[in-house]
Amino acid sequence: MATIGMGDIKKNVRMIVGEVPYKVVEFQHVKPGKGAAFVRMKIKSFLNGKVVDKTVHAGDKFEVPIIDFKTMQYLYDDGEMYQFMDNETYDQLGLPYEQCDDAAKWLKDGTNVEMIFFKGNAISVLAPETMELIITDTPPNFKGDTSSGSKKPATLETGAVVQVPYHVLQGDLIKVNTVDCEFLGKVK
Repeated sequence: MATIGMGDIKKNVRMIVGEVPYKVVEFQHVKPGKGAAFVRMKIKSFLNGKVVDKTVHAGDKFEVPIIDFKTMQYLYDDGEMYQFMDNETYDQLGLPYEQCDDAAKWLKDGTNVEMIFFKGNAISVLAPETMELIITDTPPNFKGDTSSGSKKPATLETGAVVQVPYHVLQGDLIKVNTVDCEFLGKVK
C-alpha cells in the first residue's frame, strides 16, 4: 500500500490514522526558529465526520486508503439513516446521518450521488458538484436594491442556505456549486 509523509500533506489528501480513513481539511507547515519543521493539520474522518487536530513530524508515514466510488441514487430519509439505491443492482443501502455530514444539505429525492467505499463498506457520500435547485425562501426585493455585489440569504428546497444577488426571488430555479456553497446563476 502506498504511503505519504510530511512533505506530501496538502488539502484533500487522504490518509489512514489508526485504521480510520481521514481527509486533510486544513494544514500549515511550521518552521520554528529552533528545532525541526512540522505540519499542523486538521483531518476529517470519513466514518463519522469528526474533525481532529494532528501534528506530523519529519519521518512520520501514513498509508493512503484505497477508496472506491460508486454512483448511487438518493431515495429518502427514514428517520435514522439516509437511504440510497445502487443504480446497477437496485440494492438499497442506508448510511447514518453523521457519515453524510456535508452532503446531507444537498440531498434531494432522486439525486445521483457518489458513494464512497472503504474495505467494501460505505463510509461517506459526495453530492454532485453543481445542482439546480428551487429557492423556497428569501427576503423580498426593495426599491433601490441593485445587483452591485450585495447579496441576501436564500433557503433552497433541500434546506441549504446560499447567498444570492438581490434580483433573485423565491420560486426561482438557480444553479449552485455544492462544494463552495455558492450561487452560480439563474436557470432559464
